[in-house]
Amino acid sequence: MSEQLSDWTHNVTDIPAGGLDRERDASESERAAIAEALKLLKLDRLTTRYRIKLQGDGSYRLTGKVIAAVEQACVVTLNPVPDDIDATFDVEFRHEVDDPDDDEEASVLAGPDVDILERGVIPVGRIVFETVSASLDPYPRREGAEFDWQDPHQADPKETSPFAALSQLKDKK
Repeated sequence: MSEQLSDWTHNVTDIPAGGLDRERDASESERAAIAEALKLLKLDRLTTRYRIKLQGDGSYRLTGKVIAAVEQACVVTLNPVPDDIDATFDVEFRHEVDDPDDDEEASVLAGPDVDILERGVIPVGRIVFETVSASLDPYPRREGAEFDWQDPHQADPKETSPFAALSQLKDKK
């Protein structure tokens, strides 16, 4: 869990019957802490809009959107690679999570993610952090960057091939 947004929570007793709508911007110190945790060069912007609503079965549904401007290091050159994140999240918080029956086939894509409601608190910050983390490019590459390194200690592959000697014998005939 991210300690960086640990105060971005809502107690379920504070959520009105009609639901709760919020928009939050991460502070400069929160963005710096998240950038460090995710090994980003920079996190220039992090904004989220979300809604928490009580469902008929006593669960709470958190839906929203994260918008962020990140800068990662290129995996080839280590130069900065800017990127924009525009991702949604949909999580249902329940007091208990039901296990699917063995004979039923449950699809993880069929609905919202399901999480356990702990201590009556909805951890919006953790969900925002996880959404940003999951939306990052795992191999950011600057446009035009190519990996063309060769080991200077390795000779020409044709010369070091185990068949190089056989090739020379064949050429002598």
